[in-house]
Amino acid sequence: MASRTFSRLAPTLANFRASASLAQRRTAFRSFATEVGGSSMTVREALNAAIEEEMLRDETVFVLGEEVARYNGAYKVTKGLLDKFGDKRVVDTPITEMGFAGLAVGAGLSGLRPICEFMTFNFAMQAIDQIVNSAGKTYYMSGGNVPCPVVFRGPNGAAAGVGAQHSQDYAAWYGQIPGLKVVSPWSAEDCKGLLKAAIRDPNPVVFLENEMLYGVSFPMSKEAMSEDFLLPIGKAKVERVGSDVTIVAHSKMVTHSLEAADILAKEGIKAEVINLRSIRPLDINTIKESVKKTNRLVTVEGGFPAFGVGSEICAQIVESEAFDYLDAPVERVTGADVPTPYAANLEALAFPDTPLIVKVAKRALYRTN
Repeated sequence: MASRTFSRLAPTLANFRASASLAQRRTAFRSFATEVGGSSMTVREALNAAIEEEMLRDETVFVLGEEVARYNGAYKVTKGLLDKFGDKRVVDTPITEMGFAGLAVGAGLSGLRPICEFMTFNFAMQAIDQIVNSAGKTYYMSGGNVPCPVVFRGPNGAAAGVGAQHSQDYAAWYGQIPGLKVVSPWSAEDCKGLLKAAIRDPNPVVFLENEMLYGVSFPMSKEAMSEDFLLPIGKAKVERVGSDVTIVAHSKMVTHSLEAADILAKEGIKAEVINLRSIRPLDINTIKESVKKTNRLVTVEGGFPAFGVGSEICAQIVESEAFDYLDAPVERVTGADVPTPYAANLEALAFPDTPLIVKVAKRALYRTN
């Protein structure tokens, strides 16, 4: 039964005979892909391109999850992959997160590189034992003999009008677990470079996307358009250089933070905006160096305030030499400490927006209450 299962999931490498060179096959596959010309991509296109390129590069990579194949994915991230790679490498699963997450972990332990898509990370709560215990701890508990290269990916955090059960941010949840790497990308370039790095990583990686960003276009550098483009997991990016206040954010909150920085600039305030990219490992050194320059720190996230990503950043700054450089208390901007309301007017008040970040940054500079 096990052998039949794994033959269903991935091609038998020993019997694979290429009738054309890898470059020729890439060209053939690429003719089916979404044409990405110019210098911009949506987040959705970047994720799709990253998966396609890694599946072409490594035949042990495959995708499984609900509606990833025939329906092209709930958010169309896996669009066209079934036509390119067939149903042995793009696998529709039943609606059982614990079941297919466990299957992905088993495949990873057996030498394959599964990409396990959750329709939303809220549903991944059904599979959290597989992610945290089976995937996150096996490498350590085996004495470093059994790696588990699995990518768990899907939308995380609030969308719009989906209620309390479908609006949670799990960055802090998974960020606490030794053995997991946790990524929270913002731009298309983030998504492509970090997803490719996650697929190649020998460790289990929790890849937290944002539904509201899927259709957003971002500029792409020439390097980012390359099939060899990778971004290191565990390294933040300074999106905007400043000298007056440091604003640290991840995922969709980077957009609001950059907008806030634009508004602050009109008042002569130079805000430095850091895109975390990675939750675990956390690039605290980039944050510390910025704080030493600006002497003020504001963290921004869509998750709940208690025990969050911002809380961890605060703790590490207070415990480091950067604390001596602070001229004001660290400010945390977070989601409200309530289950996310369904009513649109209340939901809008439950998450940080650009004006709130502006207000808090000014408070850190003692320019408002």
